[in-house]
Amino acid sequence: MLPTIAWRGRSVVMIDQRKLPAQEVYVRCRTHIQVAQAIEKMVIRGAPAIGVAAAYGLALGLMSLKDDGGKSLDHDFERIHRRLERTRPTARNLFWALERMRAVFERERANGLREVRKAMAAEAQAIEREDEEINRAIGARGRDLLADGRSVLTHCNAGALATAGYGTALGIIRAAVEQGKRVRVFADETRPFLQGARLTVWELERDGIPVTLITDGMAGWLMQKGEIAAAVVGADRIAANGDTANKVGTYTVAVLAKENGVPFYVAAPMSTVDASLEDGGAVPIEERDPREVRECGGRLVTVEGVDVRNPAFDVTPARYITAIITERGVHRPPYRF
Repeated sequence: MLPTIAWRGRSVVMIDQRKLPAQEVYVRCRTHIQVAQAIEKMVIRGAPAIGVAAAYGLALGLMSLKDDGGKSLDHDFERIHRRLERTRPTARNLFWALERMRAVFERERANGLREVRKAMAAEAQAIEREDEEINRAIGARGRDLLADGRSVLTHCNAGALATAGYGTALGIIRAAVEQGKRVRVFADETRPFLQGARLTVWELERDGIPVTLITDGMAGWLMQKGEIAAAVVGADRIAANGDTANKVGTYTVAVLAKENGVPFYVAAPMSTVDASLEDGGAVPIEERDPREVRECGGRLVTVEGVDVRNPAFDVTPARYITAIITERGVHRPPYRF
């Protein structure tokens, strides 16, 4: 399995996903600021992985504090928490992990900084460990949905690189292959950051799972020709009614799947569900740097200075989703989270 992120006592090491597949480079973060910047710059990405990183960032931030008998502990915690909280607005797991870490802080704060540090580090490690266990459970729940000898389309990267290990959407594919099924994957490029081309293909090649790369615009034609039997994607936030925010372009895939009678599945942990949102209309959608669209691999591919829109996510209405697979089972419409 890929070492997406690892705790090293007073630092966090993560693979630099911007460099893949050309280079396998690791980044060491020693402060919460460095972790926050790594999340913002997409050194690490994927909702579950961001949650793990934020938890470790909070633990690192508390390790840097001087012990003044607790006089400034609450203030410093809030400062560190706010910095991590504002890194990326869409992924629910980021906020879920920070809320879980806050609960530990509130429980331990009266015991002093030393005990707080120990408890926070232990909780962050638990979040990482549990994430891979949850992903394997998602895989076990969802593997029967994929037919032997058929092809499945996936969008973006919802694999080991997007999580603490194993993956959500790719976890289902991995579990089906481990079950003995012959599964071929179509991975679309996922412009503009090319997570499908760079990351999903790299993961599947390493696992020996047959994969074919396509551009984002090819999926509908291949569905129409009957070459794609199912689509499975991850999620960054799921509203109470099942509306799902995921990497931009997911909505397009879902509509095409519906039109062509192809089942469209979402795979995500329950920590991605935001029950406080009645529907997907309230999901905050991150807009990223226009250079990600103007350039590819650092090279200009359009007219310099052209106006650009770069929403990083879109929302797929629940009516287009065949089922949502979590560690608790396969959920079908009408969704009630």
